Amino acid sequence: MTHSGLLPALLALQFGGAGGSLTPFLVQLVAIFGIFYFLLIRPQQAQKKKHEEALRNIKRGDQIVTTGGIVGEVIHVKETGSSDAPKSMEDQITIKSAESRLIVERGRIARIVGVSTSVPATKE
Repeated sequence: MTHSGLLPALLALQFGGAGGSLTPFLVQLVAIFGIFYFLLIRPQQAQKKKHEEALRNIKRGDQIVTTGGIVGEVIHVKETGSSDAPKSMEDQITIKSAESRLIVERGRIARIVGVSTSVPATKE
């Protein structure tokens, strides 16, 4: 074989075909997406769901921090919907912070610092 015929033969062996090099790239792309899903997206969704559940269970006496950084104690929860409907993130929560009373939306509460241990009074 001459040198002029050897170069195209080596290039053909090295690069194979266009279809052969696409499969490993797709496998790598799927693997990267899977890693991102299981390490980033899925835990974040679970954390958001847990936070929303905690917000739905807020009751009088809980210590909360708003997204604006205001720390206060829940003194009243005013639900906008019926008692059968799921609790809305637009429900009004009245909090006491120092000598001030503020009304914030349920969805604007960043975290619950302390949960009240008192048992609510029952009506007789």
